[in-house]
Amino acid sequence: MPRSDAFERGQATVELALVLPAIVLVMLVVIQVAIVCLAQILVAEAARSAARVAAVEPSVTAARAAAARTPGLSSDRLMVLRGPRGEAGSMVSVTVRYRVPTDVPIAGSLLGDRTLTATAVYRVEEDAGSGDRGPPDRARSP
Repeated sequence: MPRSDAFERGQATVELALVLPAIVLVMLVVIQVAIVCLAQILVAEAARSAARVAAVEPSVTAARAAAARTPGLSSDRLMVLRGPRGEAGSMVSVTVRYRVPTDVPIAGSLLGDRTLTATAVYRVEEDAGSGDRGPPDRARSP
């Protein structure tokens, strides 16, 4: 018995109906993973900014404020930890933790919220009142 074109078209529709949910799910997971990757980049930038401020300012609050100013991060999901800050020339480390919401439908509930962490280390610079911190004068000859 020969098959008709109508049967062939119906078969393609059924195949699409079976495969489409899997394709949509994969797309949603890819979108969610991209959001988490972007957040990791932003967390690393927040740690770098906070460590830079911690290297020049003794205040922990200033480092936290620098991390909170990172665009794209919600300050209520952000935790900033600064290590001990020694004298000029020593190293100071700042660790930033950020809880990434997984808001993408279906894929987000499969993956769950993630906590991302980044650490940056900078050399402590002289405090503002203890010496010349300006750029070197390149116009003078030695």
